[in-house]
Amino acid sequence: MTLKIMQIAFDNGINYFDTAEVYAGGKSEIDMGNAIKKLQWKRSDFVISTKIFWGGKGPNDRGLSRKHIIEGLDASLKRLGLEYVDLVFAHRPDPDTPMHEIVRAFNYVIDKGKALYWGTSEWSAQQIMEAHGIAHKLNLIPPLAEQVQYNMFHRERVESEYEYLFNEFKMGAATWSPLASGVLTGKHNERIAEDSRMALTDNAVMRRLREGLLSEEGRTKIEKVKKLKVNI
Repeated sequence: MTLKIMQIAFDNGINYFDTAEVYAGGKSEIDMGNAIKKLQWKRSDFVISTKIFWGGKGPNDRGLSRKHIIEGLDASLKRLGLEYVDLVFAHRPDPDTPMHEIVRAFNYVIDKGKALYWGTSEWSAQQIMEAHGIAHKLNLIPPLAEQVQYNMFHRERVESEYEYLFNEFKMGAATWSPLASGVLTGKHNERIAEDSRMALTDNAVMRRLREGLLSEEGRTKIEKVKKLKVNI
């Protein structure tokens, strides 16, 4: 399935593929790597990003310590079967690790040829500015992109909070959940199917979406989307 989806995407002009060490416990990277190998694409013809933060259950297998950034990315590259990724994201901010350690570690993996660039995901504008400040002061490589949730329910961060970053640092954005995990397709309007991701009880993101969807505020937003669809 992964191979077919990637082939269809590539044939239609999509050459950027994103994954993470945490997706399916690493299996996502393995499947993507196997597909790339079978498709025999030239490395210069596609762009791959992965994300580091949740690598496992061990005390050193998560977060953005220098140890986990280096070891986590090495493990991701092994699963992907690649010598480097084009972009590695810090999957979440890490309040337990000093920012200078995070910036130095990502600079290190870039210097070693394990990644070409690094970025952030779901970081606040203040945290991103701090990383840029440290990188500038120490002559290191700053984050160049933020992977952020952006859809009709989540607009403020992209359209307001990050505006200065986009203008001042020329940062790029890679968005996730543009359809709010299917909420904006309307498939959850009547009920949440028991076999859907939205019904997962052990997934914090899905749980928050489900609670939001079932709340009074969530239902009000859905009604507004319905009216917008009719008007279009």
